[in-house]
Amino acid sequence: MSEERSDMSEDEDGGGGVEQKERWGPSQGGGGCGSAKSRGGVWTDPPPPFSDQVLENVLENVLQFLVCRRDRNAASLVCRSWCRAEAQTRGELFIGNCYAVSPRRATDRFRRVRSVVLKGKPRFADFSLVPLGWGAHFSPWASAMAAAYPWLERICLKRMSIADDDLSLLAFSFPFFKDLTLICCDGFGTHGLAVIAEKCRHLRVLDLIEAYLEEEEEDQVVDWVSKFPQTTTSLETLGFDCVVSTVNFEALEALVARSPALRQLRVNHHVTVDQLFRLMVRAPQLTHLGTGSFGPPAALALQGDVMEHEADLVSAFAASKSIISLSGFRDVASQYLPAIYPVCANLTTLNCSFAEITADELKPVIHHCHNLQKFWVLDTVRDEGLQAVAATCKDLQELRVFPLNATEDSEGFVSDVGLAAISQGCRRLRSILYFCQQMTNKAVITMSKNCQELVVFRLCIMGRHLPDHLTKEPMDEGFGAIVMNCKKLTRLAVSGLLTDKAFAYIGKYGKSIRTLSVAFAGDSDVGLRYVLEGCPKLQKLEIRDSPFGDPALLSGIHQYYNMRFLWMNSCKLSIRGCNDVAQRLPRLVVEVIRDRPEADDETVEKLYMYRSLAGPRNDAPPFVKIL
Repeated sequence: MSEERSDMSEDEDGGGGVEQKERWGPSQGGGGCGSAKSRGGVWTDPPPPFSDQVLENVLENVLQFLVCRRDRNAASLVCRSWCRAEAQTRGELFIGNCYAVSPRRATDRFRRVRSVVLKGKPRFADFSLVPLGWGAHFSPWASAMAAAYPWLERICLKRMSIADDDLSLLAFSFPFFKDLTLICCDGFGTHGLAVIAEKCRHLRVLDLIEAYLEEEEEDQVVDWVSKFPQTTTSLETLGFDCVVSTVNFEALEALVARSPALRQLRVNHHVTVDQLFRLMVRAPQLTHLGTGSFGPPAALALQGDVMEHEADLVSAFAASKSIISLSGFRDVASQYLPAIYPVCANLTTLNCSFAEITADELKPVIHHCHNLQKFWVLDTVRDEGLQAVAATCKDLQELRVFPLNATEDSEGFVSDVGLAAISQGCRRLRSILYFCQQMTNKAVITMSKNCQELVVFRLCIMGRHLPDHLTKEPMDEGFGAIVMNCKKLTRLAVSGLLTDKAFAYIGKYGKSIRTLSVAFAGDSDVGLRYVLEGCPKLQKLEIRDSPFGDPALLSGIHQYYNMRFLWMNSCKLSIRGCNDVAQRLPRLVVEVIRDRPEADDETVEKLYMYRSLAGPRNDAPPFVKIL
């Protein structure tokens, strides 16, 4: 919450004030520093005071060079004049929770904003744990920004609910709008995209990342790609791999051809490999490419005639000397993978998280990827595939291994063997997300010793309360080693069979942790108390299916005002404990969320708490009770 407080700290009296005028005015007493005396002993008027406005102008020029958000937040807390000057020079506004402040309050303080980053629903919405219709509507923010920021150029929204009308309002309100990025957002459709494409004549970025477009009947789908200007465009990034409907390929090909600045292109699964070839020929300057379907078109597959298309694809990749990032590979066919060999040596990012490929299919590709820094993959590559990555990708900095089947009782294809191999071969690793069903303390301890530059460590053992699968001991020592040896760790996700000892380690050694996620873990209320009392920088705490109750919740009273949010679901909370927190911390919004109307009034299924300058929101649905 400290970050939110810094972002939204204000000059309450509007600046100037009596105190400041007196400070810079001439002294009324003899001999003071604000007075002067002539040679003849006659008192004369002092020189005019150094203007507050002059000082603020100088300060504004200095603050222009502060680009780090946290540095700016710190500067705004120095005094009122610094707060005012910082607000006048802030070009990018970041709001980590759309309910932490009202749109009017934000736009009144920050008047020269050209870029807005706004986040909505809690992260557990990605796992379908936040009910549909919970909130995070963009409409009030769109209206406020349309009135306050006519020069706005960039908007990035994450987990927000957006209507087509909101996108229309943006398109008509901001004549110089250049950049729209929507991450995990929902509610809009092809009509809204069409308005953006048609009206935003200076658009450089239209990036849809894991967004959920509204389902539309076939006759309601709008051909949004053809709405872009028919002249040369300024497009640099176009990503629509999450759009489920087909696109007008002829219009897309023409758009790519008249976009000479286009560097990043991600297409959806309706784009076939032969169409991908045509796009690559039109845009040899691409640096980031997201393929569509990476298998033979249905008609060719039936005929068994795919050789010509394979050759075309190989030639297209061979001519694309600038590609450093590849993703997509939906419906991948193994015979097409060799086509990407010519660009593998230059790749720094490879995302195969939608490709159900085996170790045997991965190894010939990864063998060429010596410069890879970021790699996402499904667990279908098994430990053998990860061992190949470890042997080749010595500069790897980020690894994410996703499950093909994310259910608790799934088989799971990777284990401690793959994790240990990565830790031994990729010692520059800084971030890892690893889904598995089997893990050992030894493998995690090995990673803590070999990869001490880790900033993010997220180990998700999908089965509930699973111990070290060899020793049958809790996973306490493994996670304890991570927080002890990885001094730069800021984000940690724990799971498996854990006792209070693991949380004692986190509280004692996790002094830099800002985000902690707990799933299917914990022994008693004491464990959570260790964390809340021992992690001073904790900003975001997410807990699910763990045995923490009211005593654990109340142990964090001293910490909640400094945090961005706390989320707990399927724990042992009561409405009485939640009410106690709400009464003792009146500036904290305490939401109790019910999935089932018939749920016991005393039982708390889901709790979401966050600090807000705006107070309780006015758009809560019936299944949300604000205490």
